[in-house]
Amino acid sequence: MSQLDALVRKLETRSRLSADDTKILLSLPISLRRYEARRDIILEGRNNNQCCIVLEGLLCRYKVVRDGGRQILSLHMPGDIPDLQSIHIDTMDHTVGTLSPALVGFIPHVAIKHTLQQSYAISKAFWLEVLVEASILRGWTVSLGKRSAPARIAHFLCEYVTRMKAIGLSDGVTCGLPLNQPEMGDVLGLSTVHTNKKLRELKRERLVEVRANLIRILDWEGLCQRADFDPNYLHLKLYDE
Repeated sequence: MSQLDALVRKLETRSRLSADDTKILLSLPISLRRYEARRDIILEGRNNNQCCIVLEGLLCRYKVVRDGGRQILSLHMPGDIPDLQSIHIDTMDHTVGTLSPALVGFIPHVAIKHTLQQSYAISKAFWLEVLVEASILRGWTVSLGKRSAPARIAHFLCEYVTRMKAIGLSDGVTCGLPLNQPEMGDVLGLSTVHTNKKLRELKRERLVEVRANLIRILDWEGLCQRADFDPNYLHLKLYDE
């Protein structure tokens, strides 16, 4: 089993890859490093000559404002390359860090560029991942601007479980969630107190339980309705079966 199986599995949630494409991806040179939870991997303002890929654990992109407040911009699961844009953008405009203990692989830019030149299907798959990240960001922007706090939390949980299920890390009912409530607040633009209060509200409605780093969905249809959740913006399985 290759460490890059996670990348292939993730790309195949949206793109069709041939056996030759898979062989090319699995041959990419990669160096591995383990990180503890809540450690920075790539710092804002730095230049990189390699991309990182999540192999185990959960990573995030984030920015910190002058008063020390943090906004988490995106979450990244096994198979994700959270700094793929660094191939073309020299300076990082945000920080990438771990939320849980993580195994991260590093692939040189030159190797990725060569791979993209070898296969149109791989190039298309990588480009699609970048486009979908932008789609997810638009979804988060709508939540931050227009959804109530309970609906915002519900939408986040629906998205998270859906994405984890797509890569085989959830059965759609239970799912690990290694975020504490301050970190969830950093995702949702809510205070810790408000996050806790509204999570209890969803629990009282018998929609979901979140405790001990575990999500348990009690009523999926009800949670989706509470969130006004439509998974189309995740663009999973776009190709014909």
